[in-house]
Amino acid sequence: MAKHSLVIVESPAKAKTIGKYLGRDFEVKACMGHLRDLPKSTLGVDIDRDFEPEYKPIKGKEDIISDLKKSAKAADMVYLATDPDREGEAISWHLKHLLKLPDEKTRRVTFNEITKKVVQESIQAPRDIDQDLVDAQQARRVLDRLVGYQLSPLLWKKVRRGLSAGRVQSVATRMVDDRDREIEAFQPEEYWTLDANLLGSDVKKQPFAARYHGKNGKKAELKSEAEVNAVVRETEDQAFTVKSVKRTDKQRSPSPPFTTSTMQQEASRKLSMTPRRTMAIAQQLYEGVDIEGEGSVGLITYMRTDSLRLSEEAIAAARSFIVGRYGAAYYPAQPHRYKTKSNAQDGHEAIRPSNVELTPEMVKKDLTGEQYRLYRLVWSRFVACQMANAVYDSVAVEVESNGHSFRASSSSLKFSGYTAVYEEGKDEEKEEKDSPLPALREGEVLTLKNFSKDQHFTQPPAHYTDATLIRAMEEQGIGRPSTYAPTVSTILDREYVIKEGKYLRITNLGRVVTELMKDKFADIADVKFTANMERELDSVEEGTTPWKGVLRDFYGDFDKNLKQAEQDVTRIKVPDEVSEEICPECGRNLVVKSGRFGRFLACPGYPDCSFTMPLVVEMPGRCPKCGGRLMKRTGTSKKTGKQYTYYCCEHMNSRDEAAKCDFMTWDVPVKDDCPVCGHTMFKKAGKGFKKPFCINEACSNFLPEDKRGYPRRPAAGDQEPAGEEPQKPAAKTAVKKPAAKKTSAVKKSASTAKRTAAAKKASAKKAD
Repeated sequence: MAKHSLVIVESPAKAKTIGKYLGRDFEVKACMGHLRDLPKSTLGVDIDRDFEPEYKPIKGKEDIISDLKKSAKAADMVYLATDPDREGEAISWHLKHLLKLPDEKTRRVTFNEITKKVVQESIQAPRDIDQDLVDAQQARRVLDRLVGYQLSPLLWKKVRRGLSAGRVQSVATRMVDDRDREIEAFQPEEYWTLDANLLGSDVKKQPFAARYHGKNGKKAELKSEAEVNAVVRETEDQAFTVKSVKRTDKQRSPSPPFTTSTMQQEASRKLSMTPRRTMAIAQQLYEGVDIEGEGSVGLITYMRTDSLRLSEEAIAAARSFIVGRYGAAYYPAQPHRYKTKSNAQDGHEAIRPSNVELTPEMVKKDLTGEQYRLYRLVWSRFVACQMANAVYDSVAVEVESNGHSFRASSSSLKFSGYTAVYEEGKDEEKEEKDSPLPALREGEVLTLKNFSKDQHFTQPPAHYTDATLIRAMEEQGIGRPSTYAPTVSTILDREYVIKEGKYLRITNLGRVVTELMKDKFADIADVKFTANMERELDSVEEGTTPWKGVLRDFYGDFDKNLKQAEQDVTRIKVPDEVSEEICPECGRNLVVKSGRFGRFLACPGYPDCSFTMPLVVEMPGRCPKCGGRLMKRTGTSKKTGKQYTYYCCEHMNSRDEAAKCDFMTWDVPVKDDCPVCGHTMFKKAGKGFKKPFCINEACSNFLPEDKRGYPRRPAAGDQEPAGEEPQKPAAKTAVKKPAAKKTSAVKKSASTAKRTAAAKKASAKKAD
């Protein structure tokens, strides 16, 4: 081992954690990500020299480069310990060239988790830089540069400045557009459900409902009320008899441990975190968090992975923890091992806690709210994936009447198994009627109380959410773990897609750009082509395909299509998105525009009419003052330039003085009405679950403002006049952690205050 070694990582937090584990012989420094890259101002790829990239030191990082050069020169050995993926490998490769490190004093090390054991073991087993990994990253980087820097200017000239296109983002935008078109073209079909409300022979038994299934042993769907009435006529005067009672134990298996994609999906569902935010918090948990009594500790394994593999050591640790906390019955006869998908890279383990014994409750006081919630999610999912199946007591009953069959079922939890720790969230919550059934026996004659008839219509597929779009991208092979979050963020930032509530919807701009891409650059906008390109990049990583060969194969057709599009495409006007809001000055329908602070509503009659207002979205519920619709609006502070959201009556800016209503609130209206007074209920704004409350002061269910979880705000009479910018309330203070030890400055000020108070008291006593 060299006497003095330099270890270069990417972030200061990671440097702090690793430095603690390696000791005095190692100096650990952070490079803060890439220090060398393609230049921003030019293409930076010499196409005539076989796509040779022209890398340059990144402006603004001169001091970091100088400091690392000095430290590397003084070191006997330099360990490049950047992240364990393609990007991390490329950063190490760039560092080696930028710092002019000779082969004999350069080693590459990777840490799948940042714990003392893994760090010390990895530093003892270094390797050379993996050139295949570097080439795969170079191929992706150059490919994206060619598309972005040559296609984006075309969009600026033909559509609008500030736009961009890319292999993955263009396909993601098309996927949202295709889904929205499918929803728009959807034709609902009518269908009916028929429930027979029955009572057993023992009148003390509770009644139950059985749903119509079919006739003469065949399943039948009821398409109209006439068909429903026909079944009712044929059965209402006939006997209802229990044909069969089947009782079985059904088992549910736990979900596998997290990959990058599934973690982002579940954090979106359960924590309302965007993919970008999820990855930022996960990076913090991976690099290290200060834990009282432990110092800086990496809490989870590397978070960019598509593998479901778990180390034998992790499985053994999970077994010990589960048996110790929950008992032997909660551990399966054989540990669960999950098969990774065939197209996965499987470079790292699944995402899991570095030390399962560090429960979320143990470290909660040392984490921020977001860190705690995400760590609890990862920890719970990992523990649950190694636990026994949940067992349900399931009962299925078939009832017959005049050849028609009705069915009912129920299930109850018999053994909680993994559900004692974790249950996976759902993208769409569906109402499931599953009430308990009375004890019934075959041949038992039942009494018909009445029928329940309900009309339904088939529903279109749901709009994509962050979670479902990422899942669809993964299933289609679009992108890789490191690209899901930035792709979703990019299409939102470019306003190709907007988010309404949790749903993603295509904009007119996104539709125009997608149509152009499909018409002139069919390959880039094609899902299968893009997925195949990802497989080619994987083959470069495996060493089976030369990286410049991938670029040559792609660029020929792309360059040809680009030149043709320059000639064929004329300036394209993006249609205005017309809203239902009426301009109070001239009566036209307002349209959606984009500005430096985002989207807003404006009169299409400009310059004759220059009226603008914040973008509004209709909310559930009714105005508590006048019964009008409730609107979600955004505004921009004149002092800070920051955006804010508020909710108000649709008549807030009405030209009709008699109809004008001044209701405005920062609380979010919900679809549920108060069970006592029937008024619309509201909930506190913010992420995560918030319990709804009633704001009707005359209602016994009314919740005063000082009990809603934030400081009291101005009364309605104190608000600014309707039509003017509402004043954003003072920022809510963060929830304080348990009191820590006072710093010397605090102690000093406290003791000074005590002395001052004592002096005043003594002075007053002396005066008396």
